[in-house]
Amino acid sequence: MQTEEILNVLQNSKFFRNLATKNLRKIASLCNEESFEVGEWVFKQGDYGEHLYIVVQGHIHLERAMTMGDREGHVIIDTLGKGRTLGCWSALLGEPHVLMSGAVCEKPSLLLKINGDALRQLMTESIDFGFDMMERLCFLLRDRIQAAYGAMDRF
Repeated sequence: MQTEEILNVLQNSKFFRNLATKNLRKIASLCNEESFEVGEWVFKQGDYGEHLYIVVQGHIHLERAMTMGDREGHVIIDTLGKGRTLGCWSALLGEPHVLMSGAVCEKPSLLLKINGDALRQLMTESIDFGFDMMERLCFLLRDRIQAAYGAMDRF
């Protein structure tokens, strides 16, 4: 993807919507694209997370393996399509972390991949940008927690 295409994806994503163009350009410079086939894992529960992803096309299931007493299984926390974001802890914490869920492709998918450390570095260079991003990351976490509780109720 060319820079202008990446900017368009970022501008139209729920997560980066209404972010200043100068900041979007900085983020665009951090993006790499990755393609995944049906059934392929973007990441697995228990892996170390270091990236933030934006869905360009396709559908991704966020799922968690769970054990509750004698019941074991997988629950789908959320299904993410075009413009949706997954991953975030690396940008918040500034270090790799163990992922609490996995992300598997329901359809062939194209994602933008952003290194969390590099995004965090941009966030530390500008208080206003950093605060804006932290607020966005907190809302993303809130949404994931709500979706996870809903998924647990269905387990």
